[in-house]
Amino acid sequence: MKEIRQVALGTAVMGSATALALFGATQINAQRGPDRGPPGDGQKPTEAMLKACTAKKADDGCSVSDKAAGSTSGTCRAPEGRRLACVPAGGRGGAGGPPMGASNSGSKMSTTEAYTTGILCSYAVDTPNNQAGLTSKAQWSCDSGQRTLTANGVPDHSIGQFPNPANPNMISEQTVRFTVTTSPVMYSGPGGRVKEPVMGLNGIKFDPGTGGSCKDDITDSAQCPLGPGSGGRWNIEALGQDLFDFGEDANHAHVQPTGAYHYHGVPDGMLSAQTKAGKQMAMIGWAADGFPVYARYGYPKPGVMLGALKLMRPSYRLKQSPDTGRPSMELVPMGTFMQDWEYVEGSGDLDQCNGRFGSTPEFPQGIYHYYATDAYPYIQRCVKGSIDSQPTMLRGGAGQGGERRGGGRPKSGGGRPPPRS
Repeated sequence: MKEIRQVALGTAVMGSATALALFGATQINAQRGPDRGPPGDGQKPTEAMLKACTAKKADDGCSVSDKAAGSTSGTCRAPEGRRLACVPAGGRGGAGGPPMGASNSGSKMSTTEAYTTGILCSYAVDTPNNQAGLTSKAQWSCDSGQRTLTANGVPDHSIGQFPNPANPNMISEQTVRFTVTTSPVMYSGPGGRVKEPVMGLNGIKFDPGTGGSCKDDITDSAQCPLGPGSGGRWNIEALGQDLFDFGEDANHAHVQPTGAYHYHGVPDGMLSAQTKAGKQMAMIGWAADGFPVYARYGYPKPGVMLGALKLMRPSYRLKQSPDTGRPSMELVPMGTFMQDWEYVEGSGDLDQCNGRFGSTPEFPQGIYHYYATDAYPYIQRCVKGSIDSQPTMLRGGAGQGGERRGGGRPKSGGGRPPPRS
């Protein structure tokens, strides 16, 4: 992280003219604040979905009846400027964030296009990790409008004990390749949900979800599998709950059965003491749409790098009442599931994707960027730009290492062994 810290510390104490001179032509065309774009044009809701939210307000509960599938509960949601529609809970709906989808919705907002070529294009890691008995390797490069990472997925900082009782997996080298555009641009929609939305500068992926879930009709939390393929529609969060233990270390990270170490929250091992104390911003990775990602702190006023840094507040809150069909709160407290959270525009500093427009040390003229935060969603669940390029991770170069979560166990006991598949 030496290169990042030097850039961040140096830029923070320079005047705007000096900063422009340092970053040169690549920053002359840095993006302006986003104009208000047209309403999103995502997937068209059915008439039944629209009818279910007639005379209702955003975030009200709703139910859609289907002759074949029966009645499905959900929440009234819509991109700005569109009619409310009933989005099913626990499915592809917007509980805990925008709908899951293959691409972003809305139209390109040309005024938000940024040019990131020249920023950390040659960032490299080659650091022994004695705890893992491996060497962390990562190499970034920029060419022909693309930013590319090749890495081995080994962390370059202190880690917890792996395997451990709740996470029986050992870190192993991966073959990581990640490519994004160096000219990212926002879309006017609510964002496209991405399973692995961020790649760390050190070659470690950010994967906010887990394989754990619960079904509607459980009578004990031990009936909720924490491994992959559990089949329930209520998605268990790794952080912010005390019921289930996923064996995370101090970096809010653990290991998948493939051997892939990955982050669920702010990776403190990547941060300097100055950054942890809120004295300087720290860029920690690039999002799947090409915009930068920072940890916790940003400047209070979006357009200028003045004043003390501020702890960025997400705009999500616990729902006032649980969704229909949710397991009893006596068994599973609110905040345990992704579906327990809702986005409330303007309630914090950040948007649906935990991002905002503003100046950063690497982009003093302003850029749209994301934050890893200490409150839900911890890591963004979506991106505002194109998500055509996605990271690939192979285990030891032997083939595609499918996304299989690590083990875990109930923090409250129950005698169930952690899954090992």
